[in-house]
Amino acid sequence: MMKKWFVLFGAALLAFTLASCGDAGPKKTKIGVSIPAADHGWTGGIVYSAEQAKKRIEKENPDCEVILSTARDAAEQVNKIENLLVQGVKALVVLPQEPGPLTNICAEAKKKGVFLVTVDRGLDRPVQDVYVAGDNAGFGRVAAEALAKALGGKGDIAIMEGIPCVVNTDRVAAFKAEIAKYPGIKVLDSQSAGWDTEKGLKLMENFLQKYPKLDAVWVGDDDVLIGALKALEESKRTDVKLMLGGGGAKAIVRRVLDRDPIVRMTVTYPPKMIDVGMTAAVEGLKNGGKAKQPTNIIASEVVTPENAREYYFPESIY
Repeated sequence: MMKKWFVLFGAALLAFTLASCGDAGPKKTKIGVSIPAADHGWTGGIVYSAEQAKKRIEKENPDCEVILSTARDAAEQVNKIENLLVQGVKALVVLPQEPGPLTNICAEAKKKGVFLVTVDRGLDRPVQDVYVAGDNAGFGRVAAEALAKALGGKGDIAIMEGIPCVVNTDRVAAFKAEIAKYPGIKVLDSQSAGWDTEKGLKLMENFLQKYPKLDAVWVGDDDVLIGALKALEESKRTDVKLMLGGGGAKAIVRRVLDRDPIVRMTVTYPPKMIDVGMTAAVEGLKNGGKAKQPTNIIASEVVTPENAREYYFPESIY
C-alpha cells in the first residue's frame, strides 16, 4: 500500500512539474510583420527599419512579441502569413510583394479577427484596418518641381520609370503633369528601368546613344540612379546637368551632402513607414481593435545639401 502511495505521489508530482514548465508566465500578444526580403536598397531599408522597430516596440511593451517574416516573392509571402496566423498573431502588418496575390490571405486574416495594417502598396480590396504609405503622387510632383527649378524651366529630359504598377503610375503621372507646366522643358523619352540597378545602367546607355543632348534624367529611384550614374561616368558626357533619384539611399544622400555636381538632390520615400505601420498595430490592439488613424500618408521631401544631414544615417544598410 505504501509503495502504491509513493507511485501515485510521484506521478502527481511529475504532472505538476510538467504543467509548471508549460506555464512559464503570462502569454505575450503576438504581432506578425510580413515584408519583402532585402533584394535591393529600399527593401533593405524596410528590413532594417522593421528590425529596429521590433526592438523598440518589445522594449516599450514587454507584453508584446513581434515576429518578423521576410519573403522573396508573393507565393512565399502568402505561405509565411499563413504560418503567422497559425502562430496566433493578434495583429498583422503586411507590405505586399504584389497586391493581387496577397489580398485573399489578408482578407482571411481579417475574418479571423486579426488587426490588419498594410504598408506602401494597397490591396486589391481595402480590407485593412490601417493603410500606411508614402505619397506617390507627391513623390513625382516634388521631383518635377525640384528638377524644373534646377534647370531654370528649360531643357531636354528623359524619364526612367519603375515596375508597371499603381505606385509607378501615380508617380509618373504626377511628374509629367507638373513638368507640363514648364513649356521650356521637353520630355524626350520615358521607359521602365524596373527599379533595378543593372537595368538603370543599360537604359542610361540607351538614352545617351539615342540623344546627343540630354540636360537631365528623372530616375525616380536611388538604386537605379547608381547604375545610371555609372553609365554616365563611363560615357564621359558633360551635357547632363542633373540626375534625380528618390528613396533616400545612404550612398545618394552622401553624394548630396558632399555637393556632387550631378546628384544635387534626391526625394524621400522613407523605409521607416514600416515602423509607422508596426506602431499603428500596437495602438490598434491597445485601442480594442479600432484604428486611431485609418490612413497615414507620409509626405515626400526634397533632400538638398542644406538639409541632407537630417536624412543621412551611417548605420543604416540602405
